[in-house]
Amino acid sequence: METSIVGVGVGITDRFRTVVEEKIARVQQLASRAQRLDIKVTHRAYRAGRVPDETVELTLVSKGPVVRAEAVDGDKFVALDLAVDKMAEQLRRAKEKRVDGRQHPRGAHFEKGSGSIEGIDVQPASVDVLQAVATGAIPVQTDETEEYSPVVIRTKNFDPEWMTVEEAVDRMELVGHDFFLFVDARTDHPSVVYRRKGWDYGVISLTTQASPEEAALAS
Repeated sequence: METSIVGVGVGITDRFRTVVEEKIARVQQLASRAQRLDIKVTHRAYRAGRVPDETVELTLVSKGPVVRAEAVDGDKFVALDLAVDKMAEQLRRAKEKRVDGRQHPRGAHFEKGSGSIEGIDVQPASVDVLQAVATGAIPVQTDETEEYSPVVIRTKNFDPEWMTVEEAVDRMELVGHDFFLFVDARTDHPSVVYRRKGWDYGVISLTTQASPEEAALAS
């Protein structure tokens, strides 16, 4: 796996590079198909007596989705440890999810041994029922009033998840989607992060307002 280390406002010492090589062994074990790991260390100095800090950003590029992790601390070695821990946890969860998906596939699947259909609450009709339908002994009801529409709208409901925008971007990249719906932990507003061109991202949020009925009553 190729490794790239860049420092912004801080020099990258040989000792730091050596520690990086030791730490990323965990990442390589969990992401065998990884092609490149980009490490960015940013030094930030503040006014009004605030202690400077170091931000370590990890970006793992592989044949699958891009995985990112970030940590901040006054010591860049500590920030590196925290960022590697975060990335290792993300990769571990993704690996467990893939293994569980192979062992417990979702959706309908045919069991060769029993000849039954598993994963769906439907049982195949017996030969007697099929013959009765074919001969007209069991009438088949049709709804001819239903109108055909070429547009199919599918809906999905998910439990809300509170997280920061940065965490939502990481989750979106980890699952390989172009957008991710979440509740902003800073504002409590329903929000969506989405991928733009290059490495740019956008955020759309819904501000909390009174409903039209409540606004009419208030006026």
